[in-house]
Amino acid sequence: MRLDKFLAEATGLSRSIAKKAMHAGEVTCDGVMVKDPAFKVTAETRVCLDGEQVALVGVRYLMLHKPLDTICSTVDEHYPSVISGLDIPRPDKLHIAGRLDADTTGLVLITDDGQWSHKVTSPKKECGKRYLVQLADPIDASLIATFAAGIELRNEDGPTKPALLELIDSHQARLTITEGKYHQVKRMFAAVGNKVVKLHREAIGAIELDPELAPGEWRYLTAAEIASVG
Repeated sequence: MRLDKFLAEATGLSRSIAKKAMHAGEVTCDGVMVKDPAFKVTAETRVCLDGEQVALVGVRYLMLHKPLDTICSTVDEHYPSVISGLDIPRPDKLHIAGRLDADTTGLVLITDDGQWSHKVTSPKKECGKRYLVQLADPIDASLIATFAAGIELRNEDGPTKPALLELIDSHQARLTITEGKYHQVKRMFAAVGNKVVKLHREAIGAIELDPELAPGEWRYLTAAEIASVG
């Protein structure tokens, strides 16, 4: 890989800024100053910028326990982004596989692997997302069959895909869906005359939110968790 490209990908600098740093003598490769942008960097090359070693960031897979009043995007004037709070190299390369609303807590998967995240979010893959739902009014057991049959939502072409509703008590349930329509869980319960007052995502596919993670904490996925998506 060319040195200027390596620096751009490793640091987030533009290639023009990287070249300026080289010309200013701020870049070394294996301890030797290099000013040629076309210098070939190998996997063994130790590249330093201003004396600090820089390296390419590999593909990453994380789970995060999303707190209340945070967002799953990078642009918002009212709430902090869950990605901006990650203290890891090149957070700008990361994206979220299946966003949650600001008022929803729970499992968020973060990666820079676009193909992997597509498997998580694509309705065709039918990757289940399980939510713990607190409701304003009592839940009737007849809704189990209603949700399994699919629910008609406003401004949608057809009913939702079959969803698994499990009642916990009169006002609390678990719901597993395989789609990601806009505000889907809230809209499904609204369609049957109820209101979601608290929503928490517990699992995506076989990946369960680690109970050791407090709100705002994260960890890398295990190899088994990564492989479970596919």
